[in-house]
Amino acid sequence: MKLRVGLIGAGRMGKVFAHTLAFNVSEVDLVAVADTDETTAREVAARYNVSASFTDYHQMFEKVKLDAVVITTPTATHLEVVRAAAAAGKHIFCEKPLAQTLQGCDEAIAAARDAGVKLMVGFMRRFDAAYMMAKQKIDEGVIGKPVMFKAVGRDPKRTSLEFARRENSGGLILDMGIHDFDLARWLMGSEVERVYSEGGCLVYPELETVGDIDNAVVNLKFFSGAVGNVDVSRNAVYGYDIRTEILGSEGGLMIGRMQMTDTLILTRQGVFHDTVPYFMERFGNAYAEEIRSFVTCILEDREPPVTGYDARAATAIGIAATMSLDEGRPVYVSEAG
Repeated sequence: MKLRVGLIGAGRMGKVFAHTLAFNVSEVDLVAVADTDETTAREVAARYNVSASFTDYHQMFEKVKLDAVVITTPTATHLEVVRAAAAAGKHIFCEKPLAQTLQGCDEAIAAARDAGVKLMVGFMRRFDAAYMMAKQKIDEGVIGKPVMFKAVGRDPKRTSLEFARRENSGGLILDMGIHDFDLARWLMGSEVERVYSEGGCLVYPELETVGDIDNAVVNLKFFSGAVGNVDVSRNAVYGYDIRTEILGSEGGLMIGRMQMTDTLILTRQGVFHDTVPYFMERFGNAYAEEIRSFVTCILEDREPPVTGYDARAATAIGIAATMSLDEGRPVYVSEAG
């Protein structure tokens, strides 16, 4: 049985998921695309041999038989689209974040629950082979009790100024850090109790005009007593740099590397290697695996591995960390709302 899936949002991430749905996940048929830009919707539909395209996703619900939808619309619209999809009785995969506020997360969770549909949120790093192995080793007790978490999340270039506006993306810490906050609670097996952030516009002063920053460090204190640190940056000019370390009472784990291939170039000038260019080169397989997991949950009628509650918890950390940046003080996650 193949699931009939509609894609809502055909921008940068929409194109990523369109390719994944069309070519990498054999369990689904991508049957419709919706985007407010008619040209974009038609182009994506034509590229992936999708018969139906719409500028209004409500029309897609009315005119096309769908089992599920993948939502990759702009961040600020996620809640309204989740509500509409739930009301239409469609299972929902929503790219992160689920919503920009905790109230919004609660409303999205309630909409899916009341409609009796599955809701899964896109934290693809959980489905990356290296992170999955790390989680397995932690659960097996290989490194003992996790006591320290360290994450590096650095993009090779800044985002557009329009996206950087907090009302559109949530800002650097929430937009980029949310992946690391999700990994922190998942890998450490503990919720985050308190955060303290430092950051600023250090490379791209124009970001200050839209209320954003380009570099930040967030310290974490877990309820388990463990400690952690996340750094996020928009100016890793050398490449896409995503790494995580877990220190346990009996050992440690290092996840990720900057090197793309196993080739070293050795010359008189020195030894060189390439770097990971961007997120699809690093996590392309993980995007496919998370969609397969979503499909399996629907077909086997079980709870998704990344729930709305997981998304809410990561969002709460991001909101608290942003409050800490603004107010210059440690903030308890419970203060996020």
